[in-house]
Amino acid sequence: MSQNLHYPSEQGYIAQLSIDCVIFGYRDRQLHVLVPKLNFNGEFWALPSGFVYNDEDVDAAATRILQDRTGLADVYLDQFRVFGKAARTNLSFLEKLIALNPDKLGEGINNRKEYEWITRRFVTIGYYALVDMNKLVPKQNELDQSIDWYPIKDLPVLILDHNEMIATALETLRENLDRKLIAFNLLPETFTMKEVQELYEAIFDRPFARNNFQKKILDLNVLERLDKKFTGAANKAPYLYRFLNR
Repeated sequence: MSQNLHYPSEQGYIAQLSIDCVIFGYRDRQLHVLVPKLNFNGEFWALPSGFVYNDEDVDAAATRILQDRTGLADVYLDQFRVFGKAARTNLSFLEKLIALNPDKLGEGINNRKEYEWITRRFVTIGYYALVDMNKLVPKQNELDQSIDWYPIKDLPVLILDHNEMIATALETLRENLDRKLIAFNLLPETFTMKEVQELYEAIFDRPFARNNFQKKILDLNVLERLDKKFTGAANKAPYLYRFLNR
């Protein structure tokens, strides 16, 4: 571990507890996930992650980690599951990382204290966030080679159980979509009913009947109808809507 990196064991974090964030965005009728590629030799992708300070609430830690990676403070963020299998350790991943990056990792990770801290079993708390991709400029940190959006149908193979976390977060998003009225966090300030339907179809990966879908959404009574969207043909232009509780 190079000298410009901060050793986790020296930062006052709670040992063996981590937070992983599944950050969803929506663009071009596809659901996306924000995924960093780690700045090491080899193909290593991971969810935006971090640790919890000893004097910090876990929700505050998740908000801090999310803001560090997105630059956004007012974002929908919710805890969705704790991952704590007995065999969940960083050991095999770290051994592979060291083997491919002896110059970058050799000195720091051979420090016994650091090695033992990072290779123990970790329990991680999973959070998912919903963001408007048009407002977000992803931020790299000292461990990133890059950070980018990937369509959920075309994700790289991530480290540890991070792909499983994304699948679980997607299941939770689907379950909560109408109950918590959260889909609109993925859309811009104003949108058409067609755009809402396309978003739902991307999240559920299936089509919806237009008339039934529109009635279902309007019956929620959470949208304000605005002027028609300008298309050059007023009689065919769709209405714009805005989410009342945003």
